[in-house]
Amino acid sequence: MPPTYTQPIPAAPEPRRKRAGALAAGVVAVSLVAGAGAGVGGAALWTSTHDSGSASATSAEPAVHQGSAPASGSVEDVAAAVLPSVVKIDVSGAQESGSGSGIILSADGEILTNNHVVEVAGSSGSIEVLFNDGSHASARVLGTDPLTDTAVIKAEGVSGLSPATIGQSSQLRVGQQVVAIGSPFGLQSTVTSGIVSALNRPVNVGTDEQGNATTYPAIQTDAAINPGNSGGPLVDMNGDVVGINSSIKTTGSSESESGSIGLGFAIPIDEVMPIIDQMAKGATPTHAKMGVSVTDVTGGSTQLLQEGAQVGSVTEGSAAAEAGLKAGDVITKVGDNQITSADSLVATIRSYRPGDKVKVTWERDGKEQSAEITLDSDATAS
Repeated sequence: MPPTYTQPIPAAPEPRRKRAGALAAGVVAVSLVAGAGAGVGGAALWTSTHDSGSASATSAEPAVHQGSAPASGSVEDVAAAVLPSVVKIDVSGAQESGSGSGIILSADGEILTNNHVVEVAGSSGSIEVLFNDGSHASARVLGTDPLTDTAVIKAEGVSGLSPATIGQSSQLRVGQQVVAIGSPFGLQSTVTSGIVSALNRPVNVGTDEQGNATTYPAIQTDAAINPGNSGGPLVDMNGDVVGINSSIKTTGSSESESGSIGLGFAIPIDEVMPIIDQMAKGATPTHAKMGVSVTDVTGGSTQLLQEGAQVGSVTEGSAAAEAGLKAGDVITKVGDNQITSADSLVATIRSYRPGDKVKVTWERDGKEQSAEITLDSDATAS
C-alpha cells in the first residue's frame, strides 16, 4: 500500500526543509499493520503543545457563494451525492511517495487538494488520480499556494466528471452536522460524520520558503480525519463543500499517535475560492497583507494586555505604517474579530483580499487606538 500524506502542525513556525521520507514540515509516519508502512499522510498533525512564534501577516478574502441553511438529509444521502466528486491522489517524487484526497471542480478534470499533498512530486515526480468508479488518470499541477495550503491539479484525458457543489462556509454554525470524505491511510472513499465543533480556530501548519506562515481560520470538527484525508471535502448536510480537510491535533508527536482523536481542522472554502480561481487559470495567487511581523504577547511585556499580536516590525510604506502602527503595539481586533495571538492575526487577515478596507484596533502604553486601513497585496512584494 502506498504511503498516505500527513502534515504535522509544528509547535511554532519553522522553515520548511528538504528531507527524505517526509511530505511536509514535521511529517510523521503511520502504519496499518505491524511492519507494514502505510507511509506518511494527508491530515496534518497538530501536537498537543502549541506555541506561536513570530509570523508575517498576509491574507485572502472570503468568496461569495449561493448557500443555504443546513438540511435534514441523512449521512447516507450526502455520501451518495458527494462520493462521485471525491478522488484519491497518489503522488511519487524523487525521494518519497504517498496519497491524499481531492475534490473535483470541473467535468474536464480540475481537482482541488492541499499543497502538502502534491508538493512531494516536485518538478520530476508523478501524480495519479483514482476516481470513485475505479478509473484513473495521470495529472499535472495547475497551481499551488503554500500560504493557504491549497493546490489545483488537472487530470489528463478525462471528461464527464461530477464536479462538487461549492457551499458557503460563512453560513456554518457550531453544532451543525458535517461529513468528511477522503482516503484515510489509503482507504479510498471513506465517509465519516460529526459536527462543527468550533469556527475560526487559528491553525498554523508551518512556513513557506520565504518564512511566511501557513495559517488559516479553521473549521474544527469531530468527524474523523486521518492521514490521507488531506485535500478531501468537509460537506454540510446539503452535500455542499464547506471546507478542505487539512489537519488534525494529536496527543503527542510519536508516529504511533498520529490518528484522529476527534480534533480535525478544515480550511474554510470561502477563504480560498479566490485563490483557487487564480490557480485554475494559471495565475500566481495573491494575498492581502498589513505589512507587520508579529509575535504573541509575552509575559514580560510592559503592555497591560496578555492577549493579542505584538508588533515586532512595520514595513515602511505599508498599510500598517500609514495607519500609524509601531513596533511594540499590541493588535487586539481586526474588524469584528478579537485577536488573541500572532496566529489569530495572520488567520484573520488571511480571510480578506488585497484592497479590502478593515478597521484595526491596537493597544499602546495602555491606551487603545484604531484606524481603518486598506490592505496591501503581496503581488507587489519582492
